[in-house]
Amino acid sequence: MSEITIVEIAKRCGVGVSTVSRAINNHSDINPETKKRIMAVIKETGYIPNNSARNLKRTDAKCIAVLVKGITNPFFSPMIEVVEQEVDKRGYALVLRHVEAYENEVDVALELEKEKRLRGIIFMGGSAKHPADKMKQIGVPIVFATIGSDISEDFNRNSYSTVSVDDEKESFKMVSHLIEMGHKKIAIMAEGSDTPSVVQLRLKGYLKALKAAGIKVNNNLIRYVDQRIYTMANGYDTAKALIESGEKFTALYCISDVLAIGALRAFADAGLKVPEDVSVAGFDGQELSQYCIPRLTTIRQPLVDISKETIRLIFDIIDKESGHRHIIFPGELIEGESTRKI
Repeated sequence: MSEITIVEIAKRCGVGVSTVSRAINNHSDINPETKKRIMAVIKETGYIPNNSARNLKRTDAKCIAVLVKGITNPFFSPMIEVVEQEVDKRGYALVLRHVEAYENEVDVALELEKEKRLRGIIFMGGSAKHPADKMKQIGVPIVFATIGSDISEDFNRNSYSTVSVDDEKESFKMVSHLIEMGHKKIAIMAEGSDTPSVVQLRLKGYLKALKAAGIKVNNNLIRYVDQRIYTMANGYDTAKALIESGEKFTALYCISDVLAIGALRAFADAGLKVPEDVSVAGFDGQELSQYCIPRLTTIRQPLVDISKETIRLIFDIIDKESGHRHIIFPGELIEGESTRKI
């Protein structure tokens, strides 16, 4: 059943992609019963894990590695599904590696390259800056998907590829939209890391939009999630702290839909109506954003296009049909029910 993917296995088991990946790779940090259920579904469906490529001989292995930082975020699930299907069409195996929050993805890539005969590496999520000396050690084509900034100041941009939206520009678009709706006291939920990332670009877009509109920045309205992890629980806790601070605001912009959905529940629990009492906007355009109540106003990233272009690009480079490129896709502002004019 070649149409079965790791995402489908996760859906059938009622778990996340990262849990299926850990079960396949025999990680210790998984409930034995959960692992047993996952392996039973894999056996039942006849699914052959692409990352079982570790069992292939190094001399004939054709593997593409995908390193995902933040795999608990459902944002990456449709991307992984597309990539897995496209890699399989090419007769390659997929090595899916979950990168923990505390791990450096380039270090993980170098370790993985030693273990397996990789033909290319795709990075999803994580930092937007890496040391040139480490990047130069990677001996296969590299594509950063969803990360579109200058990855390294000292590493030639012709040595790697990026496929993404312009996070700063799209963030500016969303905040400008809120300002056009009459909002001046706009809070933002971001990540407090000093490491350059798409989050910093989105925060930069927020600040740029306020400045362009002549609105003074209130640092008390810039809120950072704990643990630098995008989960609904973190969105809930951060929004709850903002509410309890007593700081006045009419809109909350979250740099991820997952955080925004957590915030919706925090407002509901506090007796605040969205959008009557406060407007809420997100970023990413995840499927779940259109099924929550109210439907979320968000910036939709063209994930299928980004995923397919990433695969096309990495194989073009492997086959020496093109050099490295930097591709920017436009985002789309989806106006839902969670924002209103004031």
